[in-house]
Amino acid sequence: MTDPIRPESSDSERKEPTAPDLWAQAASETRADKPKPAPEPGWERAVLEKLVLATVAEQRAARRWRIFWRLLGLALIGAVLWGMYARDFTSAAKSSPHTAVIDIKGEIAADTQASADAVVSAMRSAFEDPGAQAVVLLINSPGGSPVQAGIINDEIVRLKGKYDKPLYAVVEESCASAAYYIASAADEIYVDKASIVGSIGVLMDGFGFVGTMDKLGVERRLLTAGENKGFLDPFSPMAPEQRAYALQMLEQIHQQFITVVKQGRGQRLKITPETFSGLFWSGQQAVAMGLADGLGSLDYVAREVVKAEEVVDYTQRDNVAERLARRLGAAMGASAIQALRALPVLR
Repeated sequence: MTDPIRPESSDSERKEPTAPDLWAQAASETRADKPKPAPEPGWERAVLEKLVLATVAEQRAARRWRIFWRLLGLALIGAVLWGMYARDFTSAAKSSPHTAVIDIKGEIAADTQASADAVVSAMRSAFEDPGAQAVVLLINSPGGSPVQAGIINDEIVRLKGKYDKPLYAVVEESCASAAYYIASAADEIYVDKASIVGSIGVLMDGFGFVGTMDKLGVERRLLTAGENKGFLDPFSPMAPEQRAYALQMLEQIHQQFITVVKQGRGQRLKITPETFSGLFWSGQQAVAMGLADGLGSLDYVAREVVKAEEVVDYTQRDNVAERLARRLGAAMGASAIQALRALPVLR
């Protein structure tokens, strides 16, 4: 007897059942058995307290900054008021007999303390004050612009004629070139024996890079309308006629300088071939040559010459308040310009 033929089972029926993942079951049972932590009692109050404390701290910081800016504003206002009252006190001191002094220090040029605008303004105040017995220019300058020096020199001559008040020049370390141009208009010049005085001359300096550019293989391309428009260009060779023109102009300004010195010093000046050569001398030599009248300091002139020992400074200086106000104004101006630039342009 033959066994009955059994039908072959399919592939799915032949697959053995997958073994259960014991690790996953254990982890799920553990998570299911572990109870969730209950919130601590009063947690709402703790969070609320933290929020309130943070808000209070922020308000305190903002209050401190407000106080700081208010104090800074008061300080600026106080500085401005102090500067105004300080000027009033100085004006009150000027009413008594005194010697007016004006500093001319550093380079004589526009936008400096020794500019014609600053010096002329100070001289006018000194000459107009009836308490000023004389005006003293306290000079310590190596020179500078002949234009600025010429303006100051002309104003000295005008003010002396208008107010009939003497003006003296007192030299500290140096009084050279344009500084001596100014000093020559003084009634008398006093120096220290070691001061540097003179340098009656004019110069024009610069550099030429033509040879260097040739070595580097750089070509200068200068286009001008007018044959002399590129005059004194440092990257182009100087033409002989341009050099002659520059020397002629310097000689003309030099003659102006010489004329001013001769008019100011008069017969006291002992002219030698070197007097107007651009050399400078010590204060002791300057007195011997007639470039100065004697040895003396500011105190000596105020005490022995002017006979008014009290010295009042008329020099135009920016005080602390003015500097702060200028900087603040510049900052505000820059902010305003930036704000205007940010606006849409109307077309």
